Parts: sequence; structure tokens; C-alpha cells
Amino acid sequence: MNSEAAHHADFTQIRYAQVWEDADILLDALDIQPGDTCLSIASAGDNALALLTRSPARVIAIDLNPSQLACLELRVAAYRALSHPQLLELIGSKQSSHRVDHYLKCRPLLASGVRDFWDHNQQAIINGIGSAGKFERYFALFREKVLPWIHSRSRIEQLLKGGSALQRQSFYDENWDTWRWRILFKLFFSRFVMGHMGRDPSFFRYVEGSVGDRILARTSYALTELNPADNPYLQWILTGTHTTALPCALRPENFDLIRANLDRLEWRCQPAEQLLEENGPNSIDRFNLSDIFEYMSEENSRLFLEKLVTAAKPGARLAYWNMLAPRRRPESMSQKLRSHELLGKELHGRDRAFFYSAFVVEEVI
Repeated sequence: MNSEAAHHADFTQIRYAQVWEDADILLDALDIQPGDTCLSIASAGDNALALLTRSPARVIAIDLNPSQLACLELRVAAYRALSHPQLLELIGSKQSSHRVDHYLKCRPLLASGVRDFWDHNQQAIINGIGSAGKFERYFALFREKVLPWIHSRSRIEQLLKGGSALQRQSFYDENWDTWRWRILFKLFFSRFVMGHMGRDPSFFRYVEGSVGDRILARTSYALTELNPADNPYLQWILTGTHTTALPCALRPENFDLIRANLDRLEWRCQPAEQLLEENGPNSIDRFNLSDIFEYMSEENSRLFLEKLVTAAKPGARLAYWNMLAPRRRPESMSQKLRSHELLGKELHGRDRAFFYSAFVVEEVI
């Protein structure tokens, strides 16, 4: 079976320059042990790198899009060639006028094709490589063109200070949740606008109901139940950088550990189905599947899960997100896959990449 997404989506550009999935809940879900073999959807590489903090024997990162793997390869080179503050500057987490210099330090470590890719994307280097994707440009458009019509800079800064749960809820109710916020938010994050400016339209093939309403509900949760001061994803959306929080792979305490384990990471441009067949049965312990099922029909999701189970070792863990299309183990596979539903709900409750509707954790029996 070939990847269903490959037949419908455009994979000729950087779609995501960052991984918009919370690596902290991913690590808790997978419970990686030293010596494990992990399969990870690559995207921009942040969460594949985060898996290295648990010292697995091997992390295999895969993606259908060579541009996404170019993002990962440049990050790997940055961990090898740069200091931690320089890495943050290259990403865009910190302001800098030295990003081209940082890139030139990384450049000799890149494969020739990846060097060519970034050499021809110098503006992406200058702006910070974490801003280079279609999804990040979509957020930038919201931040620069829509948000100023809703809230002032000072009000945004006050929101990001966080506070107690009571303070956050009071601020949201009294200062943030205006009619203009609700209307413009739902319009900008509608199926049509997001499909054409943020994600590929084909990624909504299996989505039902109002996209804007569902994302607004999750955003309201993130602004009140979760603390914006601890949320790097929210901070980037609203400011274009990280202010008081960093994703797992970018935190200073994880830098040396990731660097020390880089030789355990490999990446391939191929469908997951092909990788599973090549690795053979009983070969993988942990699966970071991102939101891969979002782009599959229910039947293709079931077929893919069957392939995963065949490739997995007994006790292997699977973790994946649902954004708008509900996907999880069908009842027909209950003798092969155990659903950790309570764990998934608990982790989803603290998911700072807040736009997902569910987080699914399953275990091979």
C-alpha cells in the first residue's frame, strides 16, 4: 500500500518549518527506553531530535517531502557546529543579525543537495529557519494582518504573562474574548482559508463540521486552562519568536544530550509503508506518527495500523494526534492493539500545541 497522502498533497515546498506537536506529551506517551528503535515522522525534525533525549538505540525519521528533511538535516548540522545560543538564533527563537554566519558554519556538514536547497533560500536563513514554512507564513499573516485589528500589543503581552488559573480566566473573559476575536478568528482559521493558505486543501478530505469553531474552542482552552507563559507554540503564533518558553528540543538542558546522540538518528525520504516493509516484522519499539491518519480514509488507516502491528515488537507504543478527522484503533483490532485512552486524555489535557482535538496512545499486544 502506498501512502494515500502522496497522491493528493503537494510536497514540493517546506510545509512546516517547525513541528507543531508537543514533544513533552509525546515523550510521556512513548516511554522510550534505552536501546529502543523508534520510527518518527520527520516534519521539520524537532520531535525526532527530542526522542534522542531518552537515549534510544536508533531513531529513523521519515518524510515524503525532501524539503522537510532539509530542515532536519540543517538542524542536525546546527547541533554539531553551533553553540546553544547560536542554534536559537538560527531557528529564530532569539533575534540575531548573524544567522548567515551561523549557516556558513553548518554548511560543510550538509549533503550537496541540501546545501543547494539552503543556498537558494538565503532569505529563509536571514529570517530564521523556523519561519520558512507555509504554515509559519500563515501564522505570520494572522499575527501581522489580523491580530492588530483585534488586540493591542500591550494586551497580547499581558496575555503571555500568564498568571494563576483564575487570573487567566478572568483576563480572557473580560479582555480577550471579544466579538471581533471570535468572528475574525473563525474566519481566518476556517476550512477554506486554512486549506489554501496554511495546510494543503487535501488534508481536509475527511474533516466534518466547522473547522473554525473547533479550533477556537481548543484555543480558548489553551489561553485559560494552560499557562501562556509556559507555551512556546502560542508565543510563536502571537509574537513570531519564543519569549519565555522553548520546545523540548531547543531547551538548554537538552542540547548536549541531543548532540551526543546525533549518530543514532537517520532520515529517509520514503513512505512509512515502504519503511515498515524494509525493516520487517518485530523491528520497532516506538512510533511517533504525528497526525498521519488525518490524511487517510478509515479503511486505509486500518490497513496501515495492521502494517504497524506487524513491524512492531510486542509492547511497542504508538502515539499520534487527531486534528479534525477522528482516527484510532478500530474495534476489529482490539486483540492486537490496546488503547491507553485515559493516558491519551490526560496528556491531551496538557498539550500546549493546542489545536489538536485528540491525542491517541496505543500499545501492541
